[in-house]
Amino acid sequence: MITCGALGAQVRLAARAAPGRVEVHSLPALLHNRPAKIAPAVESLCARLHREGKDVAVAYADCGTYGALDEVCARLGIERLPGLHCYDLTAGSGVVADLLRDEPGTYFLTDFLIQTFERLVVVELGLDRHPELVVDYFAHYRRIVWLAERPTPVLEARARSIATLLDLDLEVRRVGRRPLSGALGRLLSGRAA
Repeated sequence: MITCGALGAQVRLAARAAPGRVEVHSLPALLHNRPAKIAPAVESLCARLHREGKDVAVAYADCGTYGALDEVCARLGIERLPGLHCYDLTAGSGVVADLLRDEPGTYFLTDFLIQTFERLVVVELGLDRHPELVVDYFAHYRRIVWLAERPTPVLEARARSIATLLDLDLEVRRVGRRPLSGALGRLLSGRAA
């Protein structure tokens, strides 16, 4: 199973519960900041795993590749998780679309993104060096929705701190782990034969 680092922990849990032996190979979550690199990275790792005689599935949604990941998967005859992005996987089919229909200026957080926000967003976008860029990067957002899988007081405090930094209202939507676990289970059952 090739997975995004952002989903790695949940993919490992699902792999342990799957029948048979499932190896998990994580690609860096930082690839989301440069989604054009996702499909080539998946293809390269998939080619290596195929040379080793391994069946492969991909624990990624499209993640901003605009179909490039689907093209790689189709060409190599492998399956991937459904959805446009990990938010679809986290919240369940249609939830994100409904939230965006209600407010197109919605910025989403997941538990993973809250935990890694400083490294993946603040440092990568240079906000630690140029805090004035917050306004430029986030001017068109109107709210933050935290798709809370396993909310804790620590995560909530961090989410509120992010909302304060971005000067946006925070909405907490408890989604649990069932949507992603179900999608992973379906993907793994196709590989478990």
